[in-house]
Amino acid sequence: MPAASAIHTLIVDDQMSMRGLVRTSMQQLGFREFREASDGEAALREMIGKPAHLIISDFNMPNLDGLGLLRAIRAHPPTSGCAFIMLTGRADRDLVARAVQFGVNNYLVKPFTVAQLKEKLEGVFGPLT
Repeated sequence: MPAASAIHTLIVDDQMSMRGLVRTSMQQLGFREFREASDGEAALREMIGKPAHLIISDFNMPNLDGLGLLRAIRAHPPTSGCAFIMLTGRADRDLVARAVQFGVNNYLVKPFTVAQLKEKLEGVFGPLT
């Protein structure tokens, strides 16, 4: 049962407003440690410099999309164990299947509620304290 406040999170989305919405929602759940990146390439640099415990990443982004980021994270031993939640407006089966194939921990479709986010986080970490 991890404390939400101890989980370091990297929020990745090319839209600043969506990064803010995710951060605010997570703060309501007790999360306190955040970093942000505007695309997959920036997120990968962040993770190589200082790995986080959790990545919440959009799928559709310039430079390196969410699936590319997921593949890169899983291929790099220091980051391969990081929890990864894909956040996207696309809920098609092909994208979900590819994300699962590459090792995604959970999947959240936009728009989402704080309760839905909590359910997805607890699906990865177990009950949050």
